[in-house]
Amino acid sequence: MSKLENLIAEFCPNGVPYKALGELGYFYGGLSGKTKEDFTKGNAKLITYMNVYSNLAIDTDIKDWVRIGEEENQNTVQYGDVLFTGSSETLEECGMSSVLTEQTGEKLYLNSFCFGFRFYDNTLLLPDFTKYLFRSKKVRQQIKATANGVTRFNVSKKKMEEVLIPLPPRPVQQEIFRILDCLTKAVTELTTELAAELAARKNQYEYYRDFLMTFDEEVEWKTLGEVAINHDAKRKPVPKEKRQAGKYPYYGASGIVDYVSAYIFDGDYLLVSEDGANLLSRVTPIAFSASGKIWVNNHAHVLEFKTYAERKFVEYYLNMIDLRRFISSAAQPKLTQENLNKIPVPDPPFPEKQRIVAILDRYEALYKDLASSIPAEIDARQKQYEYFRDKLLSFKELVK
Repeated sequence: MSKLENLIAEFCPNGVPYKALGELGYFYGGLSGKTKEDFTKGNAKLITYMNVYSNLAIDTDIKDWVRIGEEENQNTVQYGDVLFTGSSETLEECGMSSVLTEQTGEKLYLNSFCFGFRFYDNTLLLPDFTKYLFRSKKVRQQIKATANGVTRFNVSKKKMEEVLIPLPPRPVQQEIFRILDCLTKAVTELTTELAAELAARKNQYEYYRDFLMTFDEEVEWKTLGEVAINHDAKRKPVPKEKRQAGKYPYYGASGIVDYVSAYIFDGDYLLVSEDGANLLSRVTPIAFSASGKIWVNNHAHVLEFKTYAERKFVEYYLNMIDLRRFISSAAQPKLTQENLNKIPVPDPPFPEKQRIVAILDRYEALYKDLASSIPAEIDARQKQYEYFRDKLLSFKELVK
């Protein structure tokens, strides 16, 4: 038997008691009566919404401050308190919890979009155990059931009083959080390692792209309007009745945004974003290839080339350069067709384009494969971790 099994057999062989939160403690609110100015030059540390949402245990290296007057009567957060986000845009994310697991010796205040829970007996549950308990599947399901809303979900503190939690003996709690701390560290280290691997491959791909796509004055240069056929005149708005239910991809400035029941283009094209904000932020690729039967809205330019190599060559080049000087300075900045056609692009001999594209295609394929497999691996490890966590935090209920 494992150490945990031995502890359960010794201290709670017949199960553990379950109690409602309303019996075990009370809820309190975050800050009240504050103005925007109170958060500019503060004199007290503030626990933010994201601090609660993102962490099992509150990050006490706090950089956020709030002004608290000498006569103010505001709730402070104490060691062992469980803090909750009060609302969220999705049901899955509402009522997320975090626990203050450190004795800080200083006053900490909670933002107004969160609320706290304090045990009457602060020796009942170990904070390091509690931080896992309130993120476990069974407890999370109960918390989500207390929320209501349509576009935004709000947790009911009154209903939260009915949430049931197990109360295992302290030796059992200690062993469980020891195991989970080890698992959490392992998953975090793996996630960091995989994310670093993906970033390294992305940097490698961009390095070779930039190296291969940098040309001196000996190479002939042409405008994009000279090397590509522009089909913008054929773009049409998508009727509502032909959206969503269709089978052909509908391309917008950032890629596939929907599906339609009819198509305008049938072939291989280079689509270039018209969205100025998108181009400046580089949130998504500026240019991307599209093949087959598609419908393109008026937020992406449609360019046709004679060969695959010429199309991909221009795609790699446009995704490398800074297009800010070609973006109009209107109220809604965008890359107009006129400015698009003026963009200078290198035009080396066709065999050289083929060579460069062949090399970059290999690097791009490797990066895209990793960009797909690494998040899947991280997700699998996270699900595995959650499975073991929930198994460890599932207790037989003691029948009196």
